[in-house]
Amino acid sequence: MTVKKIAKKELARLLDEWSRQFSVLVPSVETGVAQMTGWQGEDTSFVDWYRNTILPPKDAILPVMEEMFSFSKNEDGYRLEMSPPDSGRQLIFGIRPCDARALAMLDVVFKQDYEDTYYMRRRLNTVLVGIGCTNPYDSCFCTSLSSGPSDTAGLDLMLTDIGDEFVIEAVTEAGRELLDKSQGMRPATADDEARARESRDIANQRVTQNVDVKKMPDRLLAAFDNEEYWRKIAAKCISCGICTLLCPTCYCFDINDEVSDNRGARYRSLDSCAFCIYTKMPVENPREEKWQRVRNRVCHKYEFYPRLFDTIACTGCGRCIRLCPVNWDITRTLNSIPGQ
Repeated sequence: MTVKKIAKKELARLLDEWSRQFSVLVPSVETGVAQMTGWQGEDTSFVDWYRNTILPPKDAILPVMEEMFSFSKNEDGYRLEMSPPDSGRQLIFGIRPCDARALAMLDVVFKQDYEDTYYMRRRLNTVLVGIGCTNPYDSCFCTSLSSGPSDTAGLDLMLTDIGDEFVIEAVTEAGRELLDKSQGMRPATADDEARARESRDIANQRVTQNVDVKKMPDRLLAAFDNEEYWRKIAAKCISCGICTLLCPTCYCFDINDEVSDNRGARYRSLDSCAFCIYTKMPVENPREEKWQRVRNRVCHKYEFYPRLFDTIACTGCGRCIRLCPVNWDITRTLNSIPGQ
């Protein structure tokens, strides 16, 4: 295993070095919203304020909206022109373990049966450099989902904060190669690694939110037809879609054509099962009532997806709890399923 360390004051130099090979994204609040934005070559203050972004980093792989192809019409008929995704190499620096784990879940969806070119081309050209959490939110519950603040699943490199330095661990072969080629790093000592283990242990202990996910698919299946329960759970939901649009594992999208005169383009844009028109068809809407939509969201994460892929489609990042305008809490729902 390749383990090195770097002083925090050297971080800007390292990001500059990497930016000569990749389009580097780092945590930023420049727009007023915490999100991943392009490295500008100066500000590394995020290492002090950064807990997690509001907008999940999945946007770098699965954009909120993207053009799939354009089309035009003349006297000879229609002409189609594909809009291939940007195939340039990118490096997401500072991604939290929960968001890296989420991308691993999306990978399964977008390469199952049919490989989605738009998603997979970006994904295969992306290096994920994580920073372990040292100060999880009260709403985080990653440790309930076989994960944690220092989980390396889906990452290429993992950084652990040990004070004035980061210990850097190579997780994948791509990460090892990048680490070996990077300048200005020193081998981590046994003391450094011991401090990193202590930092990880402390971070794990700071995750206090707990959810019992034992036999969750079976429990939800048993409660599926309990309309009274789901109406109660959904009572204060306002169907705004924040929980899904900010979720790192939600991937539902809609496809629309925008046309002007004889030209147009087809776009894919993220959608939300919280919206009342999400499943609306010409004849019916199978989830017309709010409680049905809330039930669908919970069951998709914790029943449907696990039955398909043998893992819960949630990483416990807590965004849907702390950013909900009416304080709807998924953990309370899961801990209150009837018949437990």
